[in-house]
This record gives sequence, structure tokens and C-alpha cells, in this order.
Amino acid sequence: MTENTMTSMQRVLTTLGHQEPDRVPLFLLLTMHGAQELGISIKDYFSNPEHVAEGQMRLLEKYRHDCIYSFFYAPIEVEAFGADVLYVEDGPPNSSLPLIRKHDDIKRLKPPNAKESPCLIKVYEATRMIKSKVENEVPIIGVVMSPFSLPVMQMGFDKYIDLLYEQPDLFQQLMAVNEDFCVQWANAQLEAGATAICYFDPVSSPTIIPREMYLKTGFEVAKRTISQIKGPTATHMASGFTLSILDDVAQTGTAVIGSSTQEDLSALKAASQGKLTILGNLNGIEMRRWTEDQAEAAVREAIAKAGPGGGFILSDNHGEIPWQVPENVLAAISNAVRKWGQYPLDWIEDYGK
Repeated sequence: MTENTMTSMQRVLTTLGHQEPDRVPLFLLLTMHGAQELGISIKDYFSNPEHVAEGQMRLLEKYRHDCIYSFFYAPIEVEAFGADVLYVEDGPPNSSLPLIRKHDDIKRLKPPNAKESPCLIKVYEATRMIKSKVENEVPIIGVVMSPFSLPVMQMGFDKYIDLLYEQPDLFQQLMAVNEDFCVQWANAQLEAGATAICYFDPVSSPTIIPREMYLKTGFEVAKRTISQIKGPTATHMASGFTLSILDDVAQTGTAVIGSSTQEDLSALKAASQGKLTILGNLNGIEMRRWTEDQAEAAVREAIAKAGPGGGFILSDNHGEIPWQVPENVLAAISNAVRKWGQYPLDWIEDYGK
């Protein structure tokens, strides 16, 4: 096939069906780069949904990738609960002081109304603006933090791990609040025009907790939550390992799994065949220092390992490309996908010889 025989939506749906589209889909999960396009600060950019919509449309035109990323920043969810957000000039906004200072605070925690939260309303407005422009030609990817991983921002990592292991009743109470909020938040984004929801769940990764604990906690949370989200989901461990829990993740009802750059794409592809589409796994941190030739080589290697047969979307490994990654590297990635990602991938037979 030749380039542009499919729309981005058709290309992605074909690969999700574990078939080969016209080329490997490319998701450049860019957030802050929209501020660079508009020449404004990150804080100003996220303050106005029109800025985000315009920034995302410029990035789509510039890099010709296959999705719109309506994600603003991770702590927008704890902001909806009443927490403050810290902005920096050259990186993503971060959460400030924890909402939950001591475990008993969980007993008083209530889920915010996701449709009435001022910070979340900006996301819905941006999503609606983007949807009006791309219609059904390009997938719009909304984002939620999983109820199981959100407590890292709500209370801090150390207190959350203590809660997880030592106070199961309070843990379940917190999950009930977070699941209520997550389902509201996800479905409101879908109503606004998002095509699918990325379910970020790094704490479920075996990088963080053992599989045995995951099966008792994050796995059960994911099954309950994803079953209530009224659209397709992709689960992302935000750079965490996934291979040893691939079969478990597939049972949660999700369609896509994000992959760590530290894992072998060939092994991930083999293990996920017919169950999950692999998303990944370009190294976003190293990407800051890549030459254009290095970018092309990384794209070619990823496609060689995971591209055949469909079921693979090329992306970064973390779910957000750092602010410091330069334009020429992003352009080189896009160009390399067009050079090496056209199906059929006949060149792979001679790759590495």
C-alpha cells in the first residue's frame, strides 16, 4: 500500500484488529509542545482550552502522526479534589502538598463532580473543539489516572504503600471514592468527543508491586473501573514493566498496553498476540539527545520487532514526550515511520544481516 490510503482512524482500528493497515500507526504523545508552538508558557497554555485545541491541531499538522492527545497534566485530577498544582518552565505541572495527610483523612474524602470541576471543564472544552475539527478522521485520546495509582498524588508514595499493605479496609474506602471519580471523568471525556481513554496505572506494574499484590488490588480495581467506562481503553504503566502481567491486563477489558523501553518488544509482541495491541516503546529520555539518524534507527528497530501482523502502535514508552525533545527529532521519527512503516514490511527479512 502507499501512504495515505487510510485515515488515521482507519489505520488505528485496523491495527487494533491485529491486521496490517497501510502503515504502522504513530502516536506522538505531545502535551507541552503545544505551548512551544504558540510561543507561550506551559502555565498559560493549560489555562485556556482554546490554546490546547490550537496547539494540538498544529502538532498534528506538523508531525503528521495518528492521534490527538487531549491530556493536560497528571495532577489535574487531584486539583479537582482541591489540591494545588505546581508549574515549572520546562516540564509538566506537578502536584503540591498531599490532600491526605493522615490515613483517617480518607474517611472524609468525597469524589468531586467531574462535570462541574473548573479545571476538568477546560479539558472537555478543548476536546469538543478538537472533535469539531478532526471529526472521525483522527482518534482523540483522553486520559485518566487509575483509581489504584491516583493515591500517589493524593497522599504520597510512602503513605500509600503503608495503606496498601497495612490498612486494607481504608484502602478499599479510598478505592471506592477514586473509582467513582475515575468513571465520571472518563465518561465525561468520551461524551465531549474523546475516542478512547488511556488508563494510566503505573503502580500496577511489577516495577512497583509484586504480581501477587497486583492481582489482589490494582487488577480488581481495573476490572471494576474499566467495565464502567463507556468506550475503549488503553492501559499504560508509564515506563513500568508489563510483560509478566500481560495476560492479567488483557483480562481487565483493555485493548492496548503501553510498553517499557527496558523490555524486549519482540517478547511483548509474541506474548500479546491476539490479546492486546502494543503501544511503545521509544525511549523518551534518550530522545532528548538523539540525532536524526539515531531516531530513524530506533524507529526501524521497533517496527522490525513489533510491526509485522499489525497489533502495534509506535509511540514513546512513558506516555508523554519530554519538553526538551527537539523538533528535528520529532520530525525524524515521523519521517522514519513513513520510510520503514509501510506495509508489507518486506525489508524486515534482510534486517540485521
